[in-house]
Amino acid sequence: MNIAVLGTGTVGQTLSARLLVLGHEVMMGTRNVQEAKIRTTKDVYGNPGIGDWLKNNPRVNLVTFAEAIAFGQIIINATQGGKSVEALRNGNPGDLDGKIIIDIGNPLDFSRGMPPVLIPELCNTTSLGEEIQKAFPQSYVVKTLNTMWCGLMVNPAMIAGGDHHNFLSGNNPEAKLEVKKLLNQFGWKDENLLDLGDISSARGTEMILPVWLRIMTAKQSGVFNFKVIG
Repeated sequence: MNIAVLGTGTVGQTLSARLLVLGHEVMMGTRNVQEAKIRTTKDVYGNPGIGDWLKNNPRVNLVTFAEAIAFGQIIINATQGGKSVEALRNGNPGDLDGKIIIDIGNPLDFSRGMPPVLIPELCNTTSLGEEIQKAFPQSYVVKTLNTMWCGLMVNPAMIAGGDHHNFLSGNNPEAKLEVKKLLNQFGWKDENLLDLGDISSARGTEMILPVWLRIMTAKQSGVFNFKVIG
């Protein structure tokens, strides 16, 4: 399958590498290809810049957002949440129509340092997932994988044999079934995929992030996840 991954941070890097291993064709989208290729500055978590990462992952095809969106049968949004709608709008008119957008982004504001806070305009009474669906009504937005470290996204068996939960939100049942198939390829078992309902339920999963960040700080590790019991 042709899959577009929008975003060059550690989440986009991790997903792109895993999708290639699974046999998918992948294009990674960014705003400025030439600038990205020479970027070596580490991100706020200390992960390598995309320029250094690309040198070690030559199979990844880095293109503009528009080229990636046109290419992808499925679009994965791994951009910074405050800029996600803008990134998706780089696509040509109609290029997103009828396509599944897997939204992994979170509406985090890093302007005051760490830990980041949720962007007020994108939480509580709405969510990033909802705003993407509103902006692209002919697409099928499925929110998932946004409540964990990227290493667990593509390898849930890393802890507890994979016995922990990943959530899904979205308006279209068929789109969620297709996303579940991809999650199964990552190693997620059906019994650990919890469908929360329509895209408005993304408000809840996005608001988990402040808790997640505090746990990560306390543990000094992102290798943990949530499990619903009862």
